[in-house]
Amino acid sequence: MTIRLTWKRLVLGLAALALLGMGFAWSGLFPIAASSGHWAITDWFLHWTMQNSARTYSTFQTPQAVRDDGAPVSAAGHFHQSCAVCHGAPGTPPSPVMQAATPPAPDLAKTVGHYSDRELFWIVRHGVKYTGMPAWPAGERPDEVRRMVGFLRCLPDMSAEDYRALTAAPPGPLARCTGCHGSDGRGRGQADIPIIAGQKEPFLLSALRDFASGKREGAVMQVAAAGMTETEMRAAARYFANLPGLRAGSPARSHSIADRGLPDKQLPACLSCHAPGKTAPLLSGQRPEYLAARLRLWRGEETVVDARKPRDPMAVIARRIPETEIDGLAEALSH
Repeated sequence: MTIRLTWKRLVLGLAALALLGMGFAWSGLFPIAASSGHWAITDWFLHWTMQNSARTYSTFQTPQAVRDDGAPVSAAGHFHQSCAVCHGAPGTPPSPVMQAATPPAPDLAKTVGHYSDRELFWIVRHGVKYTGMPAWPAGERPDEVRRMVGFLRCLPDMSAEDYRALTAAPPGPLARCTGCHGSDGRGRGQADIPIIAGQKEPFLLSALRDFASGKREGAVMQVAAAGMTETEMRAAARYFANLPGLRAGSPARSHSIADRGLPDKQLPACLSCHAPGKTAPLLSGQRPEYLAARLRLWRGEETVVDARKPRDPMAVIARRIPETEIDGLAEALSH
């Protein structure tokens, strides 16, 4: 007996399969228990699909620079607070609870070598569906993702002592802060961590509140601030503000943009806000490399059109500063 295949029969057959699938899902018989694990072939297929997806999307969804090896402390601190519970760390096994997930988080010291820097950047930035791997909580901070890629590259050869040296914080109520900023508030010599010793107390308190609420983006600081109470925030702001460090004097008037701005570009002088008696944060004594990096971060990626970039005041101001002037301006403001 020959069955003639027609479009009508094909559509009806597909509809019947769809109904059977929906009926099976409705029945509740599909096993979703994490305790059941995956079949070996299912595990292979999902992992293979993930690797292929990361390779494909990372070719056109990553910026030109995807790795920064020069500032591991903040990345290590974030990894210690947010990632080690699932993945483990040198000298520290992962939580048995998290390893009971399906699939369990891998030992990154063994698996990072399977991915290129660009693929690692994409995975850290965007996360992986259905695995519990979250996206980076601060979408506008590619600099943080670059530093995390640099840290991950170090994991295969990192000893437990090296890891503890990066993540150890003096015990006490300010441990969430001093792990990166140091007990002296000078950022442990890291270019990406600002000097906060001597900074204005109201500014420090406002920054902590903004990070905790998500108003200000920065995954490392958002995680740290979110776990602090209002009392702890006030104590931290008071402690660091009273340390010797940044200076309240006016930054040196050794750069035309700092002193006069660029009227033809509607760029105000930096000292119109960052001067004694103003509410803007202190800059005298700050690391020039940190100031330059912040200005470039506010400028955003050159491949993104201006209309799609943030409109907050400092972002707009930074985009009006010529790229060739940023390093000199940062140096002048730090004096």
